[in-house]
Amino acid sequence: MLTAASIGAGDALALRIPTVLRAALGPHWEFTADGPRIEIQHPRRGTPYRPPRRLPSWTELLGSLEQGFADGGAPRAPCLPLRWGRETELTISAVQALDPLLKDGQARTYRSGFLPQPVVRFTGERDVSGLLSDGFLTSFVNISRVQPISSLDEYGAVLDGWLTVLSRLGFHARHLSMYGTLTPWRRREVEGITLHLHHLNLTIGDIVLLWNTERPDRLAVDLGTGLERLAWARTQMPWHDLIYGRFAQSAPRMTLDAIRHRHAPPWLRHRSGRARSRRNHAACHRRHRPGSCAFGRQRHGPQHL
Repeated sequence: MLTAASIGAGDALALRIPTVLRAALGPHWEFTADGPRIEIQHPRRGTPYRPPRRLPSWTELLGSLEQGFADGGAPRAPCLPLRWGRETELTISAVQALDPLLKDGQARTYRSGFLPQPVVRFTGERDVSGLLSDGFLTSFVNISRVQPISSLDEYGAVLDGWLTVLSRLGFHARHLSMYGTLTPWRRREVEGITLHLHHLNLTIGDIVLLWNTERPDRLAVDLGTGLERLAWARTQMPWHDLIYGRFAQSAPRMTLDAIRHRHAPPWLRHRSGRARSRRNHAACHRRHRPGSCAFGRQRHGPQHL
């Protein structure tokens, strides 16, 4: 359960965020503040959006993201092990890569940079019949940029870099907006401030400023979205057809989601193109001592990551 953070370092950071983001994003964005709430929009919002004529493959989309983040100073990091084994049995978010820094107050992380992380979550939004709502999957690819930062200026630069990556993918700034509350939340030893990113009327991700409660100088940023949700926003295709392609009508949604959950897509394998053996995977798991993600968010707020 999340609680409001006590007055202190988080509030001081929150007060500086609007100024930092104005400097990072430049004069072409409108900032609106209402108490702790903030909204950032393009002056020419409301113009029609036209999806691209050509739909890239999953491999091409992931490659474009990797190149865009690398050009912005965030090279691709190896995926975390799928088995986490502490507070969560499976990896549920790329932010778990920051556990040593955020939870233990240590000056290290498991990973840093662009992290396209396969995750498993059983907390997706469902309709009244129990079926997953459009935009949610049990297993998906958490596209993230996770890294320690030494100043708020880096936080602003990460957001600006993300907008550049999105522009390369065909998203225009006038269709994007950011909003959130600058009141810090707290989960055990971690505090944070979350801003959400919208494309038109769809939430496609967020950026979270994070720090260790006892060591507020240990700052980090977690910027993320879901690969599938990003493609959904870009193409405007029906969710079911986008995710399952030619198999969309071959079985009930629940069955297709279960099959997808058990089989990792081959295009997500790391640059070598070869999956790790079980032995190497287990060794990697021991070496990096993966920890839990007690403070996750469902990409709609700090409750889940």
